[in-house]
Amino acid sequence: MIRKPVVLITGAGGEIGHGLIAHLAEAGTQPVVTLDVNPLEPALASKVQREFTGSIMDKSLLERVLSEFEVDTVYHLAALLSTRSEFTPVTAHQVNVEGTLNLLEFSQREAESHGRPVTFLYPSSIAAYGLPSLEAKRQAGRVREDDYNTPSTMYGCNKLYCEQLGRYYAKFYKQLAADTQSGRVDFRSVRFPGLISALTVPSGGTSDYAPEMIHAAAKGEPYACFVRPDTRIPFMAMPDGVAALLRLAAAPKAALTRTAYNLAAFNPSAEEVRQEVVQAFPHADITWHNDLKRQGIVDSWPEDVDDSAARRDWGFAPAYDFTKAFRDYLIPTIGSRYGK
Repeated sequence: MIRKPVVLITGAGGEIGHGLIAHLAEAGTQPVVTLDVNPLEPALASKVQREFTGSIMDKSLLERVLSEFEVDTVYHLAALLSTRSEFTPVTAHQVNVEGTLNLLEFSQREAESHGRPVTFLYPSSIAAYGLPSLEAKRQAGRVREDDYNTPSTMYGCNKLYCEQLGRYYAKFYKQLAADTQSGRVDFRSVRFPGLISALTVPSGGTSDYAPEMIHAAAKGEPYACFVRPDTRIPFMAMPDGVAALLRLAAAPKAALTRTAYNLAAFNPSAEEVRQEVVQAFPHADITWHNDLKRQGIVDSWPEDVDDSAARRDWGFAPAYDFTKAFRDYLIPTIGSRYGK
């Protein structure tokens, strides 16, 4: 049996996975193989060559993928997200860290098997940061990748450690071995800001107050925002997130000066988001009811990040600024969902 060169996407059923599969299927340059704990929607499944249903914790399942396919690129999207991770930290570590380690080791073996480096795309997060106080956050301004790497959430700890694991596989793997073992995994990571999607309903994430406002307003329901009006973190429209991963995957390795890159597009205050929503839905009933625990987490994330390395090294350039994201993408698409 001849093993076929493919792209592997874990956690493919999420929205980033949807966007990647649609783009890669349209490009048609390489077949896509997916791995997710849940079956893909039929419309999505029809665009992939092979769908594996199971967990990234299942090493025997990864062995099956290894035996059947030559994986050239991995988009490792599977993760337990921030709010859920805070309630189940041990499970979060197992999925987010041990699962990523399984995929890195899988990629190392794939590269050894077919003799080519495996490009490994990893979405990290601004949760990898931890600013010590609100005053420090305001003074920090646009935070660079290597500053304030002291996260206060389990999810942030997981993401920061996995960035370092990826760097280890790329540059230092088994460095005491007689022959060079590193470099077979070409690890590339982006630290996403709060990703806002028009196509999925927010699921209680720590940065979901922005899309929650739009959904409530479009449904004609009152909404009590759980952060203060002056709360400010960076955000990005989902299509720009998908495009960034694809662009980084295509970048020549020689151009890259880092293994983890900041990304940002706009950073409105919660009050500025509210004003934009009220302008579109004049009868929106948006009030403030501060959840001090969730506020504390958001306050530990930067107001903005310095993404100059991504712009310089691989041409990152988001298509959506704050106004365009809300007026051209989020508000009309979410509004049409509820017949508004």
